[in-house]
Formats: sequence, structure tokens, C-alpha cells
Amino acid sequence: MDLYFDPVPLLNDARRAFLGRWSERKWLNVPGPFYGADTDNCGTGRIHAPGLVLYEADHFTEYVYRQPRTPQELRQLVDAAEAEAFCGYGCDGDTHWTPEAVREWWRDRGRIREYLADRLADWEADDAKAGQGVAAAALEYSAYLDSDLAAHLRVYLFWLEERRSPTAEDRLPQL
Repeated sequence: MDLYFDPVPLLNDARRAFLGRWSERKWLNVPGPFYGADTDNCGTGRIHAPGLVLYEADHFTEYVYRQPRTPQELRQLVDAAEAEAFCGYGCDGDTHWTPEAVREWWRDRGRIREYLADRLADWEADDAKAGQGVAAAALEYSAYLDSDLAAHLRVYLFWLEERRSPTAEDRLPQL
């Protein structure tokens, strides 16, 4: 069983880079403490956090498609947030996500898969985005939706309900 990595207490002074508003977050963000909201369209997020950040196709704004699970990944996301000119990343998702909201997001994941598939050819053809591996990341996100994400979200649901990481004896909530 995966343990829950709680990255927020490790932010310290980096919190000032996370001024994004929950009400402006992108619907493509994976549930968790971090999200992209009203970000710029400069495309710097994947330079710093290629395994965590992806771009919205229409406006090239940034969202978090995989939550950090290690201090190194957290550092990458902090770097992405600090490079983002509008300070549009947020780190207060844990105060907004509820188990019901996570389950609703999960039920609607087909919409994300469809969105990614519909834009894949454009990303593959666009040199600026392809140079950052956006098409490959879109495929990775789709694969994540079909594989490890369910287990990660069940651990996150446990954390939301209990505010602790599960142990081997704990039963994880269902999605």
C-alpha cells in the first residue's frame, strides 16, 4: 500500500508562490493539494516539472496532472510555481477537496481522457509544445487515469478523512 506524502508542510517560504484561487482552478487538475488556476501562457511549468504539469490546449495555461509524491517532485512543482508570472498555482486544495468531490471528479475522468485524445494530434504537430513533450505527457496522463491514479486517489481519500497516512491494517475508501 502506498503511503500518503503530505507535501504542504514542507513548503515553508515557497508558499508565497502559490497564490492561485480555488475558484479559478482548471478542471483538468488531479485532486490533491496543488492545482493550476489562473496561470500565464508562457509554458514554463513543464520545463521545471515535466512529470507533474501539463498545458491546457486552448490557452497554454498550466495544471497539475500528477501530485508530487517525493520531496524532489515537490521541489520541481515549487520551481514551476515560482517561474509562473501570475502566481496562479494553488496549494490549498486539501481545504477544498471533499471525499464526495474527489469521487465526482473520478466519475467524470472520461471527459479528461476525451479532451486529451481530441488534442493529441495538435500537440504532436506543434513544435513548441512537442519540444516540451506535451503529447507524450498527455498520453502519460491518459495512462495514469487508467492505472495508478485510482490507488493514489484512494490513499488521498483516506488522508482527507483521517488526516494521516494509511497503514497496512487500514481499509482504504472506495472511489
